[in-house]
Amino acid sequence: MGQVPDADPAEALAFYVRRFENLSVEVDLLENRLRGGALSPDEARKRIAQVKESIHDAAAVGDLAALETRLEGLQPLIEEKSEERKAARAVQNEETRQAKEAMVAEAEKIAAGSDWRGGVNRFRDLLEQWKALPRIDKATDDALWHRFSTARTTYTRRRKHQFAEQNAQREGAKALKEAIIAEATPLATSEDWGQTSRDFRDLMQRWKAAGSAPRDIDDKLWKQFRTLQDTFFNARNNAQSVQDEEFRGNQVAKEALLDEYEPQIRPEDDLPGAKRLYRELLEKWAEVGMVPRDSMRGLDSRLHKIEQSVKQREDAEWKRTDPQARELATDTARKIQAQIDDLAEKADKAESRGDARRAKEHRDAISTYQTWLEQAERAARDYGA
Repeated sequence: MGQVPDADPAEALAFYVRRFENLSVEVDLLENRLRGGALSPDEARKRIAQVKESIHDAAAVGDLAALETRLEGLQPLIEEKSEERKAARAVQNEETRQAKEAMVAEAEKIAAGSDWRGGVNRFRDLLEQWKALPRIDKATDDALWHRFSTARTTYTRRRKHQFAEQNAQREGAKALKEAIIAEATPLATSEDWGQTSRDFRDLMQRWKAAGSAPRDIDDKLWKQFRTLQDTFFNARNNAQSVQDEEFRGNQVAKEALLDEYEPQIRPEDDLPGAKRLYRELLEKWAEVGMVPRDSMRGLDSRLHKIEQSVKQREDAEWKRTDPQARELATDTARKIQAQIDDLAEKADKAESRGDARRAKEHRDAISTYQTWLEQAERAARDYGA
């Protein structure tokens, strides 16, 4: 092995023994790392080859053959660890495949939807998650990535198209609303309260139908339009308030007319007199003139109630004395009586030939017709009253 100058044989031998012990420690470490999983099977094979070479060329004292045997004995363990790694890799690949398929399905769903704001953020998150996952077999991984990328591209294209359409619509809405403001500007100072109120209602309908302009511009345009509306309607309300005060006396006069005529107009007792009084009331009502807006509904309701009472009584009287209706009721009674007489004759004939069942059917029918006859005769009497 060599000589160690100025050293006794024991010291010289100990030097070569320590070399062997170092090799033994290296084999121990290799074995422990492999068993503990700190060393992959491929790395273990390379390291075993290196240690074998070190043992083969070692200038050391010890059982080098035993160390080589121990290294050879690690081969089954390497194969076992290799199989474990393959199984773990297969499980990981399957989990990764499922995760990526779920991400692809979600991406395709987003691409087919219309969540133009939330979808962008979700695609960004999905892409980061995709990058964090390991690759699986090339064919499957490439196919899944192609679907994911296609979905993202489709969504981006549709989103750009949607926003382009929205921008075009908003620009169109902006132009329409500017035109409406131009029409509303001269109306704001109009004193034609009725027609201008209708014009503003029409403009409001057109405003709503125009859609939204760009947000900051839309708010500005609405403030302009609303200011024009408020200018007109405030002026109208002020003018009508003044007018209402002028008409307050007319309200009192019409209330007095109703108080006077309501108890006198009794069409159920005296229809001609009620019609005459109602005509007088209408003539005086028209002479009084307009009343405040807040009293119109109540006054009109009371007047309409009087009108309905007269009309209903008039209709009932006409129906009662209508000669055509009376003749129709009388003719109906005659026809029903003829049917009864015919059925009675048939019943008598059936009894004479011993057909009790047929006779009973005719008698039952007579009972029904008799009820109808009574109703028809009552109607004829009512019309003839």
